[in-house]
Amino acid sequence: MTALLVVLAVGFAYSMGAHYTGACMGMPHALRAISARNALLVMAPLTLAGAALASHAVERTVGHDLLTGPGLSVSGLVIVLGVAFGLTSLFNLVRVPTSTIQILVFAVVGVGLAAGAGVHWAIIGTLAVIWVTAPVVAGLLGYALTRTLDLVPATRGQAQVTGDAVAGKADIRTAGGPLAAGLIVVGALASFTMGSNDVANATGSLVGTGTFSPLTAGLIGGAGLAAGVLTWGRPLLRKVAFDIVTVDRPMATAAQLVQAGVVLAAVAFGFFTSMNQALIGAMTGAAAARGRRTVHASALYGVLRGWLIGPGAAIALGFGIGWLVVVTAGSGALTGA
Repeated sequence: MTALLVVLAVGFAYSMGAHYTGACMGMPHALRAISARNALLVMAPLTLAGAALASHAVERTVGHDLLTGPGLSVSGLVIVLGVAFGLTSLFNLVRVPTSTIQILVFAVVGVGLAAGAGVHWAIIGTLAVIWVTAPVVAGLLGYALTRTLDLVPATRGQAQVTGDAVAGKADIRTAGGPLAAGLIVVGALASFTMGSNDVANATGSLVGTGTFSPLTAGLIGGAGLAAGVLTWGRPLLRKVAFDIVTVDRPMATAAQLVQAGVVLAAVAFGFFTSMNQALIGAMTGAAAARGRRTVHASALYGVLRGWLIGPGAAIALGFGIGWLVVVTAGSGALTGA
């Protein structure tokens, strides 16, 4: 079962790597600062580095702090990762951004409730507060930073690089300028942030069971994330930036930088939050700074449905599968007692 847990952890990491290409490098690519191929090549090693070097506190939170007492057994964690991996892969196939963090946490809660394990509701409550406030804070900061960039003479002209450049109708030579390199840099920072923030979804269970140290687990999970970026990342690369809101370069730079800053702040305290939610909050604030209707409501509603369906499906599937195991094999099969 331990070998199966490792396989599922790597598979889940692989699926997450593909899932977050749009959240990290979608806007630099959509605004023609970087090609799709190069965007993925930049993202992959930085994701691995973030997972290996900056994820340790979050891995301990996932591995030890979500449930009280002995927690889940390896069999219980296999169910958790199986549910999270399956749901994330499904959202990848339909190209709908969701929160893999919320899917993972609610899968743990569902299996824990089925097994009769104690849920550390204080930690869950703290995470819920972070999940609610992070997009709001990102929106306010996205608004403020966009307005600030608009005051810089060198970046004002970049506000004209919008739909035509994204659609490929403009010559790529016209898509340069001072913010092109800046977009790549903030996309790279977001990639590092994603590795530090999200790898614990897959590998926190490996730390919690003592299978690997946080460093080794981060390296293994980071390799899975990088592989997902390189081999399955293209379908979601442009989804978040191109289908949800129409952005120009100052807006995109502000939103991506705010996203990375908000998520890294949570990671520094051992918590994790949604990359997609932080980015969309920042993008919405940046759009408000323009004073025009730039949010694509239909696409945003689809994302909101994904955020609701993902956690709900995770807790339901986790509880249902866990309950079946408890009925057939007893609660001891799922707990570490």
